[in-house]
Amino acid sequence: MAQGRSNAAIAARMLVTEKTVSKHSYSIFTKLRLEPSDDDNRRVLAVLAYPEG
Repeated sequence: MAQGRSNAAIAARMLVTEKTVSKHSYSIFTKLRLEPSDDDNRRVLAVLAYPEG
């Protein structure tokens, strides 16, 4: 996600289904309290919220 990949590209790289990636992405968005919005990109906001370390 941080590399700008689509769910399909992430799934192919991790050898899982797109549905699995979608479920995990939804879980991340929920834990970070990132609601769907016309003004914001939740994928970008999730990456920015992840602490580097």
